[in-house]
Amino acid sequence: MAEVIPFRGILYNTSRVSGSDVVAPPYDIITPELRKALYEKSPYNIVGIDFGEEHTSDNETDNKYSRAAGCLNKWIEMGILSRSDRPCFYAYEMRYTAATGIKSLYGFFGLVRLEDLGNGIYPHEETHSKPKTDRLSLMKACDANTSPIFSIYNSPARKTSAVIGRVMKESPQIEAQDTMNNIHRLWVIENRQDIAEISQDLSDKAIFIADGHHRYETALEYRRMRGASSGKEPYNYVLMFLSNIADNNLTILPTHRVVRLKAGDVVEKLKGHFDIETIPLNADIINIMKDMMHVFGLYMKGDDKQYLVRYRGEGIRSTPPPLNTLDVTVLHNLVFKDLLDVTEVIYEMDVITAKEIVRNKGYDAVFFLNPTKVDDVEKVALSSLRMPPKSTYFYPKVMTGFVINSLKNSIQEV
Repeated sequence: MAEVIPFRGILYNTSRVSGSDVVAPPYDIITPELRKALYEKSPYNIVGIDFGEEHTSDNETDNKYSRAAGCLNKWIEMGILSRSDRPCFYAYEMRYTAATGIKSLYGFFGLVRLEDLGNGIYPHEETHSKPKTDRLSLMKACDANTSPIFSIYNSPARKTSAVIGRVMKESPQIEAQDTMNNIHRLWVIENRQDIAEISQDLSDKAIFIADGHHRYETALEYRRMRGASSGKEPYNYVLMFLSNIADNNLTILPTHRVVRLKAGDVVEKLKGHFDIETIPLNADIINIMKDMMHVFGLYMKGDDKQYLVRYRGEGIRSTPPPLNTLDVTVLHNLVFKDLLDVTEVIYEMDVITAKEIVRNKGYDAVFFLNPTKVDDVEKVALSSLRMPPKSTYFYPKVMTGFVINSLKNSIQEV
């Protein structure tokens, strides 16, 4: 199903820079304040390439995209960045703190042949056009994949996992700590037998995009723009981090919905489809919900209590399975569209922050969600369906800057 190949990655030279100073989170979670802090860490931080600042003087020829390309080329010339001598895979580990303790999420960076979505590579979330326009402009300017797509696959035999586990016993090529104190490490896999084992293991596997739908659709558009090809040109492939579902080390966090509503009695409108239970305002609503099925938490502006909202139905008739029973779909399609006529939704992960937005920033309510399950992501993707935006938040995030894929040179066989 999937063609996964090694590549000559562009890596930071750790004799010149520190990993923690030059890597960055994915562009779509970088705030203006964080971007400023990343610039201050090092003049060579990857944010200058992947998510540079806009200037009031920007024009068609001098803008954040042209500056990104200039930085990439200059840093390679200076030896800040260097390219592997031969095609490799790159093992990558994220050691992080979860609710159950310290966990290790690992996988590898490789190039995946682009296919139309649904043909061996499956999305699970809807996308928006604005981020794709930005990512396409960056790809055109740099002629590179500057940020990887985070994807998952299911290989119960765990052959690739065994290779990575063995490689991870060696000293890493580069190590960094993120803003949440998670440790990220990268190793180069250059042994030909290991490379062949990984490529073979992935050759019959479906790939599910976990994080980076916009980047994948951008890569498809870039390929289309380049026109006819022999199939071996580098723009027929895209940089991915691939992790095995069977390793059981994935964590998905919930993203809560802060909304504006039209006037009306919200509780009364929900009673036709949901059982409503009142809980104290100071109760830990997320902890109460965590072992429940088909339930939302609800807090409304000016209220002195919270609510548990339990769905009584067997699925939304107008929505196909397996989407029709997912909490996030029931919330968006039934509650927001049909029952409450929600006029605006913003997304927030922190419970306290979400409540503060409702109290002080003109919003009316926040709906709290349990996390989406990995199994549901797989089922929805294989059914060629898509969840609403921000249905999943895979944690931790794959950092940008550990490896870059240039699209300027031909694909080289191992």
